Amino acid sequence: MFTRIGHLTVRRRRLVLVLTGVGLVLAAVLGTGVFARLQNGGFNDPGSESTRATDLLEEHFGTGAPNALLVIEAHDGSVDSAESAAAGLEITELVAGLTVTDDTVSYWSLGAPAPLRSDDATSALVLTRFPGDPDDWIDALEVLTEAVEVYEGPVTIEIGGQTEVFRAIGETIEGDLARAESIAVPVTLVLLIIVFGGLVAALLPVAVGGTAVFGAFLVLYVVTSMTDVSIFSINLVTAMGLGLAIDYSLFVVSRFREELAAGYDVDTAVVRTVETAGRTVAFSAITVAISLSALLIFPLFFLRSFAYAGVGVVIVAMLTSVVSLPALLAVLGHRVDAGRILRRPARTRTGLGFWGRSATAVMKRPVVVTVVVVGALVAVGLPFLRVQFGSPDHRVLPESSEVRILQEELRTEFSSNESAAFPVVLEGPVTQDEIEAYAVAVSTLDGVGRVDAVTGRYLSGVQGAPSDPFLSRMATDGAAWISVVPTVEPVSQDGERLVDDIRSLQSALPAGVTSHVGGVSAELVDAKASIFGLVPVAALLIAISTFVLLFLMFGSVLVPLKAIVLNLLSLTATFGAMVWIFQDGNGAGFLDFTATGLTDTTTPILMFCIAFGLSMDYEVFLLSRVKEEYDRTGDNDAAVVAGLDKTGRIVTAAAVLLSVTFFAFATSGITFIKLFGLGLGIAVLTDAFVVRATLVPALMKLAGSANWWAPGWMRRIYDRFGLDEGQATTTTRRINVPAEPAADVEVPDDLSSLGSLQGDESDDNLTI
Repeated sequence: MFTRIGHLTVRRRRLVLVLTGVGLVLAAVLGTGVFARLQNGGFNDPGSESTRATDLLEEHFGTGAPNALLVIEAHDGSVDSAESAAAGLEITELVAGLTVTDDTVSYWSLGAPAPLRSDDATSALVLTRFPGDPDDWIDALEVLTEAVEVYEGPVTIEIGGQTEVFRAIGETIEGDLARAESIAVPVTLVLLIIVFGGLVAALLPVAVGGTAVFGAFLVLYVVTSMTDVSIFSINLVTAMGLGLAIDYSLFVVSRFREELAAGYDVDTAVVRTVETAGRTVAFSAITVAISLSALLIFPLFFLRSFAYAGVGVVIVAMLTSVVSLPALLAVLGHRVDAGRILRRPARTRTGLGFWGRSATAVMKRPVVVTVVVVGALVAVGLPFLRVQFGSPDHRVLPESSEVRILQEELRTEFSSNESAAFPVVLEGPVTQDEIEAYAVAVSTLDGVGRVDAVTGRYLSGVQGAPSDPFLSRMATDGAAWISVVPTVEPVSQDGERLVDDIRSLQSALPAGVTSHVGGVSAELVDAKASIFGLVPVAALLIAISTFVLLFLMFGSVLVPLKAIVLNLLSLTATFGAMVWIFQDGNGAGFLDFTATGLTDTTTPILMFCIAFGLSMDYEVFLLSRVKEEYDRTGDNDAAVVAGLDKTGRIVTAAAVLLSVTFFAFATSGITFIKLFGLGLGIAVLTDAFVVRATLVPALMKLAGSANWWAPGWMRRIYDRFGLDEGQATTTTRRINVPAEPAADVEVPDDLSSLGSLQGDESDDNLTI
């Protein structure tokens, strides 16, 4: 198949390039419109109890928990002065009169309850709610902001709450995305120039990366017409689009230059490149796509969005690298080496390179190397045993963020956390006496500051205020709800414990009445239960599909099992490092983030699927060359050494280039984006420089010829359905070319070992 693709790209090179250009323009025009169609939210399980609480509130009462608030600070020092009170009521009426708000109340409209006033009485709160989907809240927030910006009076107005935090996070990420690209692209270009030595060859991977990113935007644009897609998935598109496309095109361009240096004409070199590097790129991309596809089983559309984005960008990067790039190489021909900046004298290899010598040294002491490296990786991974999962809140923002500063003031200057109030919906016929008894019971729990119900406001089991017109709307035929104001941080173990305590009071309700706890803490509890209940399923799906694919490629039982185990070991070390850095706060000052003692629940899941796929990407590239050598010589040890010798440089170069893209995202001002970028960068480098360079040759040495064993029935399956790479079929002629490249073709020293040159390197000539 890849031979046919190679011949097609050569014969129709101009048509392929024209179609690629048209596709790129279309992607740039339509694809960039995806930003307006992406959504906030997606962190909740639509089938969870907390989501049910939200739906019941909307269905029976047309209301919900406040998602925005205004902090009103009096210029004269007291919110109880006549002038400040009049201004407070005026602002309350202004907010309530907006078409985008609902259920607006304030310190002044509710009769001056103490929890809505700061401890020093200099500021007070206006609470409101934006109805509709979270995506509508941002637009509503803009309307509210414009309405209060023009207000002039004896008070100062600041806007806070859940929606404002979401807006600030999204706005910060947009700026971070632009900064990450401005860092990654030039640094990557410089590294590519060092690798290739020339400007033209270095620009090709960058061009493919840009095409892959815009192409993925178009894929997401189509997906958004069918389902919800999270705005955060754009980060993955940019990081993986640039990284993978650069990696794949690095493989392809390197192979093409080597085929030219081996004496082939341009067209033949292109076809041979597609047959070898193109095939490896295609199946490497499949392994990444399979790993990312596991995210589709999770009910949270935040996680599913990364599957859409990741699979989309992988497919576009693969197609561009295997079809469009070879067509461009066919047009460029020997001009691929134009723009030479770094000139190194071409030289013939007379022995093993660094990676070949390294593999030889490792295989002399495989047991010692295995014990030492595995022990080190396990030790680094131990902190993961104390991981505590949570969800992002205002503390993921930079300390200088005005929104974060305001949210911190709400926590420290007000006696109760009004912005964190959450609902408990009682579904079923319930009397006011039963509601009061339940509200009293909830108000006595540790971590509860106040409970508001249709019968009044309760503090520590005692009614602190009677019912009022606002509270009277909290019950109807067949349902009622109470509002719980916590004294604990919602995103914390105490917040989760409070949810469990309230849910345990279900037994205190009469038969036929069911309680549903909503709010941030309940959403976190439900999301963790949903995610972790499916993690084993996702891991099993990834393991089985990866095993099947690697078996069909290599016909071995042990090689796929070894690859899966080594990937898990590498990721364990990465996760341990992330807990030590981000959860424990080691390096918080250097990386400029606030440690909360929690690790974001969804980020490790994303990192697992992405990093596992990328690790398999490098595994496929390495093992393809090892298997090729083993099929040719039948010598396991020699095949491992030769395979590492021929791929070590390109794998590590690709890993460095990909890690640059991820590390650029570690400059983000948002903590979980830092975690995402730094974690994946470390995972890629650990896999390429530690696992592939040491454990792979050590374990393959210990296994010997058993590396390639499979039982008879599996061998028959492989013989019939296997994806054996075989030898390049472009030519069946046996030709001899000088080992020294042609005088006008310079082979960079750092890539000279990566070609398709076969045969006995002890001869004066290399047999192809």
